[in-house]
Amino acid sequence: MVGPTLFHRRKHSWPPEEFISKATLQLLDFDSAAPPSHAWRRRLNCHANILKEFTITFREAIKMVRLGIRLWSYVREEASHGRKAPIDPFTKDNCRPSASQGVPLGGMGSGSISRGFRGEFKQWQITPGTCDPSPMMSNQFSIFISRENVHKKYASVLAPGQHGSLGKSRDKGISSWGWNLNGQHSTYHALFPRAWTIYDGEPDPELKISCRQISPFIPNNYRDSSLPAAVFVYTLVNTGKERAKVSLVFTWANSIGGTSHMSGGHVNEPFIGEDGVSGVLLHHKTGKGNPPVTFAISACETQNVNVTVLPCFGLSEDSYFTAKDMWETMEKDGNFDQENFNSGPSMPSSPGDTICAAVSASAWVEAHGKCTVSFALSWPSPKVKFSKGSTYDRRYTKFYGTSRRAAVDLVHDALTHYKRWEDDIEAWQNPILRDDMLPEWYKFTLFNELYFLVAGGTVWIDSASLHANGNGQRQQSDLRNSDGKASGIDSKEQQNNLNNGDRNGIESNGLFVDTSQADDEDDVGRFLYLEGVEYVMWNTYDVHFYASYALLMLFPKIELNIQRDFAKAVLSEDTRKVKFLAEGNWGIRKVRGAVPHDLGMHDPWNEMNAYNIHDTSKWKDLNPKFVLQVYRDFAATGDHQFGIDVWPAVRAAMEYMEQFDRDNDDLIENDGFPDQTYDTWTVHGVSAYCGCLWLAALQAAAAMALQVGDKFFAELCKNKFLNAKAALEAKLWNGTYLNYDSGASSNSKSIQTDQLAGQWYTASSGLPPVFEEFKIRSTLQKIFDFNVMKTRGGRMGAVNGMHPDGKVDETCMQSREIWTGVTYAAAATMILSGMEEQGFTTAEGIFTAGWSEEGFGYWFQTPEGWTMDGHYRSLIYMRPLAIWGMQWALTLPKAILDGPKINMVDRVHMSPRSRRFSHNVKVVKHKAKCFGNCKLSCSC
Repeated sequence: MVGPTLFHRRKHSWPPEEFISKATLQLLDFDSAAPPSHAWRRRLNCHANILKEFTITFREAIKMVRLGIRLWSYVREEASHGRKAPIDPFTKDNCRPSASQGVPLGGMGSGSISRGFRGEFKQWQITPGTCDPSPMMSNQFSIFISRENVHKKYASVLAPGQHGSLGKSRDKGISSWGWNLNGQHSTYHALFPRAWTIYDGEPDPELKISCRQISPFIPNNYRDSSLPAAVFVYTLVNTGKERAKVSLVFTWANSIGGTSHMSGGHVNEPFIGEDGVSGVLLHHKTGKGNPPVTFAISACETQNVNVTVLPCFGLSEDSYFTAKDMWETMEKDGNFDQENFNSGPSMPSSPGDTICAAVSASAWVEAHGKCTVSFALSWPSPKVKFSKGSTYDRRYTKFYGTSRRAAVDLVHDALTHYKRWEDDIEAWQNPILRDDMLPEWYKFTLFNELYFLVAGGTVWIDSASLHANGNGQRQQSDLRNSDGKASGIDSKEQQNNLNNGDRNGIESNGLFVDTSQADDEDDVGRFLYLEGVEYVMWNTYDVHFYASYALLMLFPKIELNIQRDFAKAVLSEDTRKVKFLAEGNWGIRKVRGAVPHDLGMHDPWNEMNAYNIHDTSKWKDLNPKFVLQVYRDFAATGDHQFGIDVWPAVRAAMEYMEQFDRDNDDLIENDGFPDQTYDTWTVHGVSAYCGCLWLAALQAAAAMALQVGDKFFAELCKNKFLNAKAALEAKLWNGTYLNYDSGASSNSKSIQTDQLAGQWYTASSGLPPVFEEFKIRSTLQKIFDFNVMKTRGGRMGAVNGMHPDGKVDETCMQSREIWTGVTYAAAATMILSGMEEQGFTTAEGIFTAGWSEEGFGYWFQTPEGWTMDGHYRSLIYMRPLAIWGMQWALTLPKAILDGPKINMVDRVHMSPRSRRFSHNVKVVKHKAKCFGNCKLSCSC
């Protein structure tokens, strides 16, 4: 735990008083209108730098030229089939990334929309696997103010007009609007899942405005956290002597990003709902056969707030009612015609035309008075369709159905329930925010890094849609269980499938654990999230290893279901041929016993391993990571049934790894290529990273075997651990740290930041340490002194590789990079080893370089990594969620602290033959349901 005096001398970062006057803070100190004491902050007029993408060196380019040619051919081939390659470094977005991101909108898994700190809506991820970063500048909040007996009037979009073509009065589009906000006295405050924008006398010097953005991201709430909805609460404080009429307008284009608004066939429709909630529905007809989307923009009418709508206006001069007409109407009247509610659906838009809608909420604010105006946005798209045809119902449809009218119910519930959401959010966050022992930067960065669980391309589906029967919704894969039989399908069913037109010999994979008998509370659906918006693969497992702490702490049932998905996958095989691009050789898509790299891209769950650079069945880290994650989750949740269900896969994963022990010392060896998550960093012989993971996995498998009743396997793993530990230390321990590998290359003695990843997990799971304590602390201190403090004085994070002479290891691009999630993981390992100050200093480098004002501008788009000169690689990436591994280390659950201990020291006598996993298949009798057609340990 953090010591009581560790941070007492540190400055409290970014207090709100440095951004907003104390008088304004006092005026807004009611109904959560004032920003919190701990938040990430920016002024709206600050410059948003264009971000710099990494480039490879000439030497790296020479090494990768053949891979580049094969990758280029693969990208083109996929494009010819109308598909996107999971990794495509050749296609760049027209919108260059900039330091302008903010808190995204909505819950998890129903399509996301991000909102920049200046107020622009962008990063459109409604269709799975696609992300359009371009802002829709017509989507805005605007304000119109007039005062009694005073001729002063104010009209402005509530966003700075720092966009080239805006503000041209002759234009009848949005450039004709009043882009009058300078932003000098307006500030943004982010504490995910909420954000505050404070307009301190802008545009009216006598009006203080707070806009509070609220999304339903609520830990352990598996209902509301799935909703595609967000609320914007405006608090108005009139400091003037005259009462003011204030009209707020919410405008929205019928678009899902890019040029989708110009495709035609879109319809807008006004609605009047219950409890004063009214607005406009925007029915969007998506292209390429994707499911439709319906937006709802709305406001809540109260005794003091009048709501009117403009169902349809256009952005071109040819429109019947233009954007300029809309603006002039609001300037003149302060509201729209009440009869607009009776206009009915609009005519479908023509190709090339953009139609928008507006909702106005008007109120009188008395002199020295206050008023609250609430808006809501929803964007339900009930079906999620993947590019190879599989279609599922999103999670929220379990509660709202699949009708387009669900948009009305969603905005209604958002406007009537948001205060309860806020109470739950504050109850979750306040114990951490009020902990004086924690550094200030850590508190808000911890929460803000969770943005990825919304903006990381997440998909959350309803389990009921997994049981679709014969309607062509799910493409099937040639996946087989460990006994060679098709998983979850008998020969009669197979023949029926063939008779129904499935003549490719492709059989059902039965990948999911049967949830048909599960209680509603236990059935939380199935969850996907991307490795990154540039690396489009679902649930990339070597990276989930780092990120999974966030899900385990906040949504543990989702985390267990992800592990169940991978457990089932371990026992399956997909024999379709795949070309691996690194060497150009061929192999099968999924090998039985190997943990898949990911759950796929174009047809997740049914067609795994979208990654095809290397053959990941030969990677050395995936199987140990699976065993470690499963044991940690098993130990933390105390879910014994989960442990029994996945045990066959755990044992199969351990058995699979034995092929990589080629000298019979019980320690696995690497194969002279990048066969682990560092997929450009070659490893020769025994490696510190994979070797440590293997030792930890032996511990975890032994502990789990004891708890599920497989005592002999537990003793086998213990014996292997003792032998493997001795072998690893003999080959890699140099008296201070573990060498990178046992080869003779120029970087074999490099100091790898991630070398104790296995120790991180053993300490996180209540297992004994992998090495003696003095060796662990010596290694961590070496990493801190060299990889952290010799990297720009500790202000950038930990570089992946450092030579013992203090020079960065430039063997490849990954060795010279600073990986954000790995830095957080190393910090967590330090905390677990009693080195709290070193741990927080290490992680603070990521905050300084990525989130602070002096950094590179990576907030709410934290990349996989950056170089010493601040060039990023892969924005909006999964691994930085590892900061929740630090929080786990600080607050180890009671189940871990009080869990059963395992003694790894006592050696048991075994013959050489009995030490082989494959010769010791033991049947464990228990009451588990059959987990597929397994033969390892289920007495089914």
